[in-house]
Amino acid sequence: MRIGSREVGYPHLLAAGLLLTMLIGVGIGASTSSSTYGAFNPAWDGGSGVRDVAADSPAETTIAYNTTDYGEAKASQSVAFVISPETGYTDAESARIESFVRDGGTLVVADDFRPHGNALLTRLGASARINRTPLRDDRHQFKSGALPIATQTTSDSLTSNVDQLTLNHPATVAANESTVLVRSSNFSYRDTDGDEELDESESLQSYPVVTTERLGAGEVVVVSDPSIFINSMLEQPDNRAFTASLVGSHETVFLDFSHTKERPPLQIALRTLRDSASLQLLFGVVVVGALALISRRGRFEL
Repeated sequence: MRIGSREVGYPHLLAAGLLLTMLIGVGIGASTSSSTYGAFNPAWDGGSGVRDVAADSPAETTIAYNTTDYGEAKASQSVAFVISPETGYTDAESARIESFVRDGGTLVVADDFRPHGNALLTRLGASARINRTPLRDDRHQFKSGALPIATQTTSDSLTSNVDQLTLNHPATVAANESTVLVRSSNFSYRDTDGDEELDESESLQSYPVVTTERLGAGEVVVVSDPSIFINSMLEQPDNRAFTASLVGSHETVFLDFSHTKERPPLQIALRTLRDSASLQLLFGVVVVGALALISRRGRFEL
């Protein structure tokens, strides 16, 4: 086989094939993430399924790596997901999110045993708080008492297609002035001593796991189990339906990863390119130059 004036043999083709395979592997690695709850993590603990649910709706999905992204869409037509942030939000960041909610946006805060979800709720002025004591249910459960099924739902647009939620090592919500949307069964209990057994000091009762409250013109939804949004749990009853209800008819869905390790290099590069007109021009010049160089070297000859 000849390419222009050069003879190319099978060793060259094999090397080219290996190089192409390696580049594909690098490309996949650069465009995906291993971060728990990550929007580009397709594994069991990833959150790529939430991105798929949003993609199934007419809404535009934005992966927010900075809270300034909240100002890019009309708040009253937007919903934002904050799922188990790994670090705390600053005053300035919290103020941007508060403005988003008070202007009509819907904010979903899902957290369990990390402190940053509660810290954000405090900064926003919301009343609900996550009680970080593990919740168990040895009667209504999926596989074990550590995966309780929340069986009690309130009539609301967010629960219209939801009869239950399947939880995975959840906490609970202290509702305070908020409205409870979903509760655990009457056979659940807070495992205060962590021994995975019901003790005399622990009582069977129903606990809130999802609440909602108004904040200005917007709404704050608190979920005490971020795991309902991971890929392995999204297909359990009725987690996907609940996620779809949260997305609803919103025009924009923000997946807030501004405080997680979710940083696929390719996604960052594409985002940077999209936001910079000068980089777009430079990229175009490079592509045109490369095509011109290839065309000058002649065409393939077999």
